[in-house]
Amino acid sequence: MEYPKMILFDYGHTLLWEPGWDSEHGNRELLKYVTKNPGGYSFEEIRKQAKVIFDEHIMSVRKLGLDVSGRVGDHVLYELLGIEFSLTPLEMETVFWDGASLGATMPGAAEMLDYINSNGIRSAVISNLMWSGEALKIRFDRLLPNNKFEFVMTSSDYLFRKPSKILFDIAIRKSELSPDEIWYCGDDPHSDVEGAHAAGIFPVWYENDTDDRPDREKYDYTPPFECLHIHEWREMTDSLEMLEERA
Repeated sequence: MEYPKMILFDYGHTLLWEPGWDSEHGNRELLKYVTKNPGGYSFEEIRKQAKVIFDEHIMSVRKLGLDVSGRVGDHVLYELLGIEFSLTPLEMETVFWDGASLGATMPGAAEMLDYINSNGIRSAVISNLMWSGEALKIRFDRLLPNNKFEFVMTSSDYLFRKPSKILFDIAIRKSELSPDEIWYCGDDPHSDVEGAHAAGIFPVWYENDTDDRPDREKYDYTPPFECLHIHEWREMTDSLEMLEERA
């Protein structure tokens, strides 16, 4: 384990989470901005068609390790129904997302970012997410205004989903560093830990019980390679301090 020049982060349940997630409320907020609905479709009729497009077709693509953006899904859905909005595609993303959940920071995330920023460690984000990097950056800037992320990558902008090495290789190229100078932090052993390791990046497995819902997947997993396994962000900053003292 070497002191990193850059740390990459996952998004969901790593830096931020979505308390009280309610997609129905998000859709109702979005539909307030409809300017044209020639078919007079009700909320339930729109929701039924959305389930076909998002829950069936888009999810079948995601199971292949690929991603289709929410913007594309919205474009298909609302053009199919002839519905138009007074919003840009980015605004449609953020209105829905904020309506579904305003989001919250994971415990200690802000303090951890302050630490790495003050110690000259660069940072960025790679997330498996249906929403765009633009929309995610807006959410980060609102909830973690101290972030200094050099780039925010989401799978829906790049087609491929973690653990695809392609996403990590793009991030390595953007960083202009070698893989062994980078750490990657995430909560999923397969997508994050194994994905980072396969790309030559040192993995940090962040396993925190915030939002510990009954339906949230739990992992009985032991990485077969070197990995920093933490449960609080302070554990990572402690490890960084020890590595700095040894240098």
